[in-house]
Amino acid sequence: MTVRRLLALPLLGALLTGCGIRATEVPTDFGAAPSRVPCSLAGPDLSTQSSRGVPVQVFLLCGASLVAVDRTVRVPEGTPDARRRVIVAQGLLDQLATSPSAAERSAGYTTYVPGGLGVSGPGPKDPEDTLRLSTPPTRLTSYALAQLVCTLSDSAATEDDGSVILGGPRSGPVRRYECTDDVRDRPGTTHPPSTEVTG
Repeated sequence: MTVRRLLALPLLGALLTGCGIRATEVPTDFGAAPSRVPCSLAGPDLSTQSSRGVPVQVFLLCGASLVAVDRTVRVPEGTPDARRRVIVAQGLLDQLATSPSAAERSAGYTTYVPGGLGVSGPGPKDPEDTLRLSTPPTRLTSYALAQLVCTLSDSAATEDDGSVILGGPRSGPVRRYECTDDVRDRPGTTHPPSTEVTG
């Protein structure tokens, strides 16, 4: 019995060795690995830039994250600072609501900010840097709110501290919204952090 077992071991080893996948010399070409949307333009997109105006950046959606693109906003000379803030903010909203150019669309850019969105300055009891939207921020989609917050908080329309105070069209409460790395990376699932502003 022991001799039979010893003789069976080489045969078993040979059978087990044959169970693996053998190498082949036949070329297997399945093409290049899928790549993500580039989210970069080959050169400056002159169709979206004006010869005059204040250089600004707006955040568009590309590949599930927010990416800054260059724009310009026209502001009349001699405009008082308080009015200038509102003009810049309205210009930014208009740029966000405008469909991306053909070059931007081919690179994967899109926007979720609705057209016709208006902005005004603070109400009588609001902090001086408040911006009131014609649509309450809570009614905007997660993508649109993230685009607005990140664009406005990084512009001349705010205090340049990475946040923006937004409210609805009436004299209701206002909130300070922040644009964080998480919001820029995942605007569809991460809402901009906010705190109610009082006093």
